[in-house]
Amino acid sequence: MVSLAAQERQDRLLAELRATQSVALSDAAMQLGVSEMTVRRDLDRLEERGLARRVRGGAVYAGPVSFGGRSRSHSEEKREIARKLLPLVPEEGVIALDSSTTMHHLAGAIEGGGDLTVVTNGLLTFEALRGRPGIVAILTGGRQDARSDSLIGPVATATLDAMRFTAFFASAAAIDPQFCFEDTFEEAEVKKAFARAAGQVVLGAHSDKLGAVATAAAVPLERVGVLATELPAAAPELQEYRGRVPRVL
Repeated sequence: MVSLAAQERQDRLLAELRATQSVALSDAAMQLGVSEMTVRRDLDRLEERGLARRVRGGAVYAGPVSFGGRSRSHSEEKREIARKLLPLVPEEGVIALDSSTTMHHLAGAIEGGGDLTVVTNGLLTFEALRGRPGIVAILTGGRQDARSDSLIGPVATATLDAMRFTAFFASAAAIDPQFCFEDTFEEAEVKKAFARAAGQVVLGAHSDKLGAVATAAAVPLERVGVLATELPAAAPELQEYRGRVPRVL
């Protein structure tokens, strides 16, 4: 049986995970006034409940996180990933961006001025692109997932099945040497539809997604032509992926 004090700590840790997507052992121990070993045990209990996933130095949330919560997590690293991907964005043609905060950073960096059409299921990504000279922004349609500010469901997938893109720029909740994963089955279905319609899949994700675990398999890694993280391309963490993805940035 969990003590009241332990339950209160775990509730506070879960609230922090839902708000910011991750917690660090040292920070949590200081805020809760307990040892790091105690925080480890609390995070283990949350992991057993399927609410957290332990990573080195702390834990990440194992469920859909609000756009605001995701945007506060690793923001500088996501800007670095967007910087790496920006040269791959054409001046004209049709591309797609998913609803991730990483691709939201990329959308904000696209200058436009050409004749580029961008299709997205991200409401805030659409707003970042709407009205920009030389860019036509299109929403997929579908049901809004308020947790992620994305459009999902059969309307979104049907729209995407009727379209074609030169490239689909995406992130993922988790990546292993076989698949990219998402936190919900509906989000995974939308990512599959985007990938089916794309000539190339360009994946940009924080390195803590490598080897992570999420609920639903989405895009096979063999469909990914480019993988960008905040790490140098030669980083040892990327060794397993350099042999599976044609281009690692």
